[in-house]
Amino acid sequence: MFTGIIEDVGTVRDIDDRGESMRLRIDSPIIDGADHGDSVSVNGVCLTVAGHDDAGFVADVMLETLNRTSLRGLTPGSRVNLERAARVDGRLGGHIVQGHIDGTARVSSINVSDDWIVMTFATPTDVERYLVEKGSVAVDGVSLTVASVNEGEFSVSLIPTTLSETTLGDRNVSDDVNIEVDVIAKYVEKLVKS
Repeated sequence: MFTGIIEDVGTVRDIDDRGESMRLRIDSPIIDGADHGDSVSVNGVCLTVAGHDDAGFVADVMLETLNRTSLRGLTPGSRVNLERAARVDGRLGGHIVQGHIDGTARVSSINVSDDWIVMTFATPTDVERYLVEKGSVAVDGVSLTVASVNEGEFSVSLIPTTLSETTLGDRNVSDDVNIEVDVIAKYVEKLVKS
């Protein structure tokens, strides 16, 4: 489990494309103290540390993950949001984030003001029903509050800290991002349907 509070922005050093999988080598000091088998959120995707050294770590990405996330578009030099798994003795600064991506969304507009920006995303139809105004959503692993929901899209407001300390400040119109809706909404839907 994660909280959506990004600890570091790492850099993809190398990608070993293995056809139906790939191995990522990511440079970041976030791995300090991590062990083989630990979970790390990479742009919101829960990956397992397959190896590490002082410069960073290696993680394998299977075909299912490549098909459902924006990790398929990474290239050497890409910057990625990173978060280690939450500790049970720590604060839950964001919201419950599993690292299980519900789909990708495309940035449809970016409106800039003096103190923040409003980023709007075209919403995949299979996740739209889980998004509510003032609810939680993880975008590329970043815990955010939904500012508005309209048919086929949702918006978030991003403060300067979020823009400078995550990759969201690098995003442009037409970029794909990973979306994870609030898991509580999915459980409520399942319970109501039964």
